[in-house]
Amino acid sequence: MNNAGQAIHLKKEILIRIIKAFLSDNFEEQTRLIPYAMRPKGMEVPYRCCIYKERAIIKDRTIAGLGFPIEEDDETVSLATYAKKALERTEISDKNLTVLQAACKGCATNRIHVTDLCQGCVARPCVSSCRFGAISIVNGKSVIDDSKCKKCQMCVSACPYKAIVKITVPCEDSCPVNAIKKDETGFASIDYDKCINCGRCTSACPFGAVHERSQIVDILKLLKKSDKKVIAMMAPSIAGQFPGTIYQLKTAIMQAGFDDVYEVASGADITANTEAKEFMKRMDEGQKFMTTSCCAGYNQLIKKHLSEIKPFVSDTKTPLYYTAELVKKEYPDSITVFISPCVAKRAEGYENKNIDFVMNYQELGAMFVAMKIEITQLPETKFATEASKQGRNFGCLGGVAESVKASLQNENQVNPCIINGLNKDSIRQLKKYATNGECDNGCNLVEVMCCEGGCIGGNATISNLKTAKKQIDTLANSSEDISKI
Repeated sequence: MNNAGQAIHLKKEILIRIIKAFLSDNFEEQTRLIPYAMRPKGMEVPYRCCIYKERAIIKDRTIAGLGFPIEEDDETVSLATYAKKALERTEISDKNLTVLQAACKGCATNRIHVTDLCQGCVARPCVSSCRFGAISIVNGKSVIDDSKCKKCQMCVSACPYKAIVKITVPCEDSCPVNAIKKDETGFASIDYDKCINCGRCTSACPFGAVHERSQIVDILKLLKKSDKKVIAMMAPSIAGQFPGTIYQLKTAIMQAGFDDVYEVASGADITANTEAKEFMKRMDEGQKFMTTSCCAGYNQLIKKHLSEIKPFVSDTKTPLYYTAELVKKEYPDSITVFISPCVAKRAEGYENKNIDFVMNYQELGAMFVAMKIEITQLPETKFATEASKQGRNFGCLGGVAESVKASLQNENQVNPCIINGLNKDSIRQLKKYATNGECDNGCNLVEVMCCEGGCIGGNATISNLKTAKKQIDTLANSSEDISKI
């Protein structure tokens, strides 16, 4: 689910420039100059109609990188002013995403469309396939009545000439809960009451118009000047994102200014052991199945859209919850920063007083570039507590279920079912389980991963799934089994 193409490269370059500006002698002025430095006079325009449009969009991306919503932007306010406001900011917003209307294409409406390939054939398979009477023949060609069409796509499958197609709006089509739609202006708008922060829209938009609101400036301020220790907590999936060993990565993060670094994989060991005990208790009480509860996007889905499955959801806390708890015990007056693969964990951060800030892998990578930190050139720094093989594999698809199984003495008691990404089909599947009170095929432990491939497929990851999985497997296979931790 991680981004690809030029949009993510633009975002990364802007983050690097923001961090470099912060490290300079004049943050406000250097931030103001970002659009002009990226699109200097005389440069060939790579994407838009003119250099001025390019600069306007880069300005918007920079505003989001500074942590502000584009929807509230006044075009007369300079980036220098936004930079100054970011320095003065003392609170962060719980709205994680923003839409860059200047970048939004205002795509055509989602619909089923008959193309010019229609042959007006005698069989009329499109008409007979439609159960809603939405297709008629006009002047020898098929015509769809949008007011009747349910977008079931039966006519798409029925047409022998492939003349009927589904026109999609990528951001809308990717959202599993219909939280992003066009507003009255014709551009994308997010309904935060529905949004589960899955981040699919940020990856789906080919124009990069949906953007995370970064907390990077807030974190940089703490690293530069804070009378409290700033502790990083890195998600298990991070092991598949950067070159070098996990221990060199710890050194790199500390070189960036953090006082200590914790593996959230250690919290995953606590989650696995606790969830295993809870699973056995529920099965002994006669419950047919239990779902895991470590995915922040899934937890948002339950809260906003799927309350009927709540009785079947594990009460065990997330690995991040337990890790933050450990940090606050060791450093009671510290400031914690979670390093995340996705948008959804920002939502979890707002709800947990032990989690102060969240930055993602892309932001951490930009920090390393801006600060000229070469991970592979650094010595290794060990962790006070080593995580298990299973804990370090928590961010891969099936990793949570395998950890629960490994925590039990009798693994045969677990018959897992894996939900590989939240979408409309998988949500219907979960609703069915909740309604029936049981799963298909005797499954009794449902692992739900919001992102396809697990956390290593999060929208803010850097590596592709195959590379990330290989790196994590190497680390996990060199680690102790959870039974020995």
